[in-house]
Amino acid sequence: MNLKEIADELVAGCRENRAKENLDKLYAADAVSVEAADAMGMGRETHGRDAIRGKHEWWEGAHEVSGASVSDPFPHGDDRFAVIFEVQGKVKESGESFDMREVGVYHVAEGKIVREEFFY
Repeated sequence: MNLKEIADELVAGCRENRAKENLDKLYAADAVSVEAADAMGMGRETHGRDAIRGKHEWWEGAHEVSGASVSDPFPHGDDRFAVIFEVQGKVKESGESFDMREVGVYHVAEGKIVREEFFY
């Protein structure tokens, strides 16, 4: 897959609730996910596709999403693209509402996402 195909499929997967399914298709086995802060107590970096899948499962288990939008991708050269995510919801444990906006920057090599970085 080329950069545009990867970016378009990542966005489509997020919009259609297929983000976890897309991990095997779009991510390298040794991909790295980097958060802006250690808000979850799990460290800022997550290494490996299976660990990234675990982050998705943690998020789904800890939050109730009431609304979300995903921008079209913003390509940057041949190896990167960015996406803007907006999510509204509630933390299940505390009942606290949130309205989150973040930018995800995705690095691509050899037809797979090798690194994702989130800015919020």
